[in-house]
Order: sequence, then C-alpha cells, then structure tokens
Amino acid sequence: MKNFCISLLLLVICNNATALEVSPTKNPDTGMLSWLVDEPKVSLKLIQLLPDYVTAVFSSRGLPPQVVDTLKDYCVFGTIIKNKSSDTLAYRIADWRYVTPDGNEHALKTKTEWVKQWQVMGSPYRWLFLPDDQTFAIGDWSQGFTTLKLSPNSTFNLNYSWRYQGETHQRTLKNLRCASTTTTSSKQD
Repeated sequence: MKNFCISLLLLVICNNATALEVSPTKNPDTGMLSWLVDEPKVSLKLIQLLPDYVTAVFSSRGLPPQVVDTLKDYCVFGTIIKNKSSDTLAYRIADWRYVTPDGNEHALKTKTEWVKQWQVMGSPYRWLFLPDDQTFAIGDWSQGFTTLKLSPNSTFNLNYSWRYQGETHQRTLKNLRCASTTTTSSKQD
C-alpha cells in the first residue's frame, strides 16, 4: 500500500509539472519577441522590453535617475496573466524561478522588493510591476513588469506556477531570451 501511495503522489506531481516549448512571436514593427502560453485554465504572456524603453517609462514618472538606474542590471518583461477557468485561480511571484544556462535557479525580484529598495532611496513609487501575488475571480487578469537579474540578450528557462482548486500547477517555459539593447525592426525607412 505504501508503494502505491508513493506512486500515486509521484504521478500527481509529474502531471502538474510540465515543460513547455513555446515558439516566440516576433513583432514585425519592433523585432521584439513575446511568448504566449494559452492553457484551458490560465494564460501567461511575456513580452520583451528594451532596456531604454524601461528607463524611459520609469523616468517619465518623475523618478530620480539613481532610482531608475537600479533597473539597469535587470531583464524586464511585460507580463499578462489571465484566469480562463470557471473558479478562482492564484499565483505567487515568490514561487517562480528562472534557470540560467549553468543550471542555477534564481528568484525573480518582486514588486515588494522594488518598493522597499526605492523607499530607502526616498522614492515611494509602487506602480507598473506585476503584483507579488493575486487571487483572480473568473475572467480576471493582471499585467505588469517582471524583473530578472540578467544582462540583455541572456537566455533562461522560467519555472512558474499557479494554484487552482487547492492544487499547485507548475510549468517550465523554455528558451526565453531577454531583449537586446536595440531593436531589429523589419521595416525599412
């Protein structure tokens, strides 16, 4: 009976941990890549953001240059999460990890961590980042920036998860890439 229970537990764990190869979509105007995982209960979209764009967005909010400079060593994605299920669904950024090509796992920097760092620097700004954790009602969605301490053009895998009806579902999104420092637009001027 003990072996049966262990086998059943392993089956449940393996069923909820899935590695995904999702082909990126290239924006023809900017050359920027995005990845969309569209499952029956949840969708997750990651959109590359140029470092100069991130700097411009935060600078335009009136943040002091020393605060904006704290983002220069980070890879930033626009992130959209949607609950497509028929029940509540939740996520927690603190549970997500990115894996670099050397096999090391790293935590994403959360909105709360950014807010605390910036408050120490005298800036109370708290907008634009994806919330640390959320519970979505049916049809709810959220968007914001997610940050990884990686250089431009770095590659990584993203281990992310969400909770649905008391079960944690884990996924690995493979072969993601941070934006480079310039666009590669396909349009000719």
